[in-house]
Amino acid sequence: MALLRDALHRQAAVGLIGPRQVGKTTLARTLGEATGALYLDLEAPEDRAKLAEPSLFLRNYEDRLVILDEIHRVPGLFMTLRGLIDEGRRNGRRYGRFLVLGSAAIDLLRQSGETLAGRIAYIDMGPLDVLEVGNREVDRAALWLRGGFPDSFLARSDAESLAIRKDFIRTYLERDVPQFGPRLPVETLGRLWTMLAHSQGTMLNASRLAAGLAVSSPTVTRYIDLLVDLLLVRRLQPFHSNAGKRLVKSPKVYVRDSGLAHALLGIEDHNELAGHPVVGASWEGFVLENLFAVAPIRTEASFYRSAGGAEIDLVLDMPKHGRWAIEIKRGLTPRPAKGFHQASEDIKPDRRFLVYSGTERYPATADTEVIGIKEIAEMLLAGA
Repeated sequence: MALLRDALHRQAAVGLIGPRQVGKTTLARTLGEATGALYLDLEAPEDRAKLAEPSLFLRNYEDRLVILDEIHRVPGLFMTLRGLIDEGRRNGRRYGRFLVLGSAAIDLLRQSGETLAGRIAYIDMGPLDVLEVGNREVDRAALWLRGGFPDSFLARSDAESLAIRKDFIRTYLERDVPQFGPRLPVETLGRLWTMLAHSQGTMLNASRLAAGLAVSSPTVTRYIDLLVDLLLVRRLQPFHSNAGKRLVKSPKVYVRDSGLAHALLGIEDHNELAGHPVVGASWEGFVLENLFAVAPIRTEASFYRSAGGAEIDLVLDMPKHGRWAIEIKRGLTPRPAKGFHQASEDIKPDRRFLVYSGTERYPATADTEVIGIKEIAEMLLAGA
């Protein structure tokens, strides 16, 4: 809430971006009730009808914050907002005019980026992370299994949580995906999403995926672009170096929420997860997303892999705190791999960590610390 208030105090418009059901509307409504804002749900026909003449309607609320939920339903509205913001600046109203909510980067970043440049700030709102679910190990384990969408995490049982996530997936495929871009075959996109869950954390091989779906490689790339824009899939780019090493050039691909990955694979409980081939890659993706959620602004993230087998799961380049090399291993007695040390010699990180499933922090070698996910997330949040 404090981050959102700060953004509204420095910019005329704020875009709150995140996938469905992470709590954007709840947060916006809470702010609106505290500030007397006008809230419009643009998925409701009656609220869309109010904007038949948007300039005429919104000029009646120049002295109030206006919250526009699901802004992609009225894509032509951004140009109107630009005119109202510029008009308000001339009249002395420079900050806190509009809060726009979107369930995907595709609608806000492409449209508002063209029309509201210099007039809008963005806030990313993702699912729950390890710093938001309490200090108990059992809660962190549930977060990994069920994912961070509040309804799924807070479900009364693992079976209920899985049902909620399967409904979420069906809703995205049947209702939300058709709203963006050209009409896409929902069944094919669903199969691709499941294939990505099976190959969690592997190098993107569009040709292999295309063969499995009986479509072309460019089509697969276009579908993955959509899942990335919908904030459901992440492409982690490879590290680029001028050191003369032969490095891989393909990105790694992850289903961003671990709970959705498990639902796509039909994994209901910890017993099934522990015995599934994806368990290690699932833990890796879970750690990545939690660290991305708290990393400092302007952090650049990548992975390192050379043709000779030197590898670092995550490289974080942070403006004030240098380069961190992070290896991720599930288990309670991890040891850094030889390839991690080789890769670290190549890129010369300022700090080296091995993130594992435990909670104790101790040195693995003279230059590498073993650390739990919660503690390293706290370090990143504090900018340590």
